[in-house]
Amino acid sequence: MRFAASAAAVRDVGGIQAAIERFLKASHQPALLEPGEELLDLTTGNYVLEHRNGRLTFQAWNEARNLVRRVIALGEERHGRLELVIERFARKEGRLWLVDRARPDNQEMERRGTRLVFRERFRRFLARQYPDWKLVEISTEADLEHSLSPAFPRAFLRRGQAGRAAIAAGPEAADATGALSFGLIWLDHLRRRERRVAVEGLTLLAPLGAESLVCQRLRYLDPARAACEAFAYSPDDAAARLDPRDLGNLDTELPVFRRPAPEAQAWVERVAGLEHVETVAMSDRSASLRVRGLEFARTSERELLFGLHQRTPVQEHNFSEVARLVDSLARLRTPGCVRQATLASRSPEAWLESVVRAQLTTIDASLLPSPVYGQVPAWAGGQRGIIDLLACGRDRRLTVLELKASQDLHLPLQALDYWMRVKWHLERGEFTPRGYFPGLELRPESPRLLLVSPALDFHPTTETILQFVSPEVEVERVGLNSQWREKLEVMFRYRGAEGPA
Repeated sequence: MRFAASAAAVRDVGGIQAAIERFLKASHQPALLEPGEELLDLTTGNYVLEHRNGRLTFQAWNEARNLVRRVIALGEERHGRLELVIERFARKEGRLWLVDRARPDNQEMERRGTRLVFRERFRRFLARQYPDWKLVEISTEADLEHSLSPAFPRAFLRRGQAGRAAIAAGPEAADATGALSFGLIWLDHLRRRERRVAVEGLTLLAPLGAESLVCQRLRYLDPARAACEAFAYSPDDAAARLDPRDLGNLDTELPVFRRPAPEAQAWVERVAGLEHVETVAMSDRSASLRVRGLEFARTSERELLFGLHQRTPVQEHNFSEVARLVDSLARLRTPGCVRQATLASRSPEAWLESVVRAQLTTIDASLLPSPVYGQVPAWAGGQRGIIDLLACGRDRRLTVLELKASQDLHLPLQALDYWMRVKWHLERGEFTPRGYFPGLELRPESPRLLLVSPALDFHPTTETILQFVSPEVEVERVGLNSQWREKLEVMFRYRGAEGPA
């Protein structure tokens, strides 16, 4: 039910009070939400609802704040949520919400409240750092049309005919480094929208602890396209300007490449002799055995363990069971079964990796078909949903391939992260001494970068982000046919931010 802030609603103070008391009594974890402020939990001893002289006052407090508001009407009421119409200065109306935090459907509202709180912190930061600039716009609302996330508040600053985009990563952001992708999209959007203003660059605010990767990414953006400034903030909102030239050490490791133990290798060779089995050598001295990208066995110490859930050592008495598993996976993981079978649709990136490994020269005729390494160097952040491959060209120059079977807005900059790590180890001459590319004398030039995905599954913002990448990064997009599981074909190749004419 929804009430307007009419004179009748204002006079029915007793009804409003009864509705509030009823809501609080029914709530398991009541709290008060005011836009731009932190959620205030309500307990028996920290709030008062007072009806005096025809006025209804709600007061609540905790150690950090004391809130007093006059309630003049009820707004929308849902399960676990009650909107209150309040009177602000000059008799203007405002809104408060009583919410039951115990209800899952209120979590999105709580997240929105947290974002609004951080938006105000972001506003204060901009006022301190850019006192001579006018804050024209600041928002935490989603903009699906332009691929802008509500998790990263964005702003537009103006001084005369000069403009500046700004974006921040709040404490709730799962990956603070993702702010840069959205920041570049926001910068491009403002340049297209504000035709009469020269939007010079981007300001990025990141939490302390995420600043290292932010600086490393900024190092490989084109300053002629995006004059970027970055700051790191602490929990008490002290902010420090970052210098992209001060990279420090990358969080990366290049393990020594070793083959499995002879006892395990013997079983690998025997199982690999079965039809449809592919073997991928891993840098941790293990061998991964797969059927169209889905791993069903891996070496461990001196054994080969097989199974999709619980794994068992391969031995003579159960070898026929291994063969049946392989045959079953081969029947299920066929292009026609992708929509019907769970195992067929599992790990699409791994299936794409399998196809690309087997037909590497179709992707790029200049590449050697082997060796090809996966996730080397090791990625400290764990699973990223993107497959990293490292190959070598016939000219002995390294090439990084990033594979993605579905749309991913962050693909360009995540690929840049991996490219930086390969470049780091290459400059230090670490690949050959650690067992990679045996017999090949690698060239010292920076590696090439190939982004490989079905042509229709490149995110629409990929070109937007790539226009800001430094010319030092030689990047190429390779678009595949939608039926790549059946027959791999390359539909287009574009360098950098190039697109269809």
